[in-house]
Amino acid sequence: MVSRRRIRNFVLALGLYALSGAAVGYFAYHAHHGERGLHAKLAYKIRIAQLEAEIRGVKAEKFDWERRVALLRADNLDRDLLDERARALLNSVHKNDAIVILPKTP
Repeated sequence: MVSRRRIRNFVLALGLYALSGAAVGYFAYHAHHGERGLHAKLAYKIRIAQLEAEIRGVKAEKFDWERRVALLRADNLDRDLLDERARALLNSVHKNDAIVILPKTP
């Protein structure tokens, strides 16, 4: 009787330790590899760095376009830029212009 009770207490304690160890292992595994785990956090940081680099490039391009548009406004019109754009759009040149024809690069 006494030995059966000791064995039952030992097996019960061993079972509880095994169950709690399995629960801790399950949560530790998913904390590391899960959808919101450490690997996902690293992937998010990499994606954030890529998007920030893309944002910097787009902002630089936007700044360039804003500068070019500002040159075409009526209050501070850059006549050289206006002349260049008009000639490019109309595909024409002035009779006094010197034209240099370059070979096509492959």
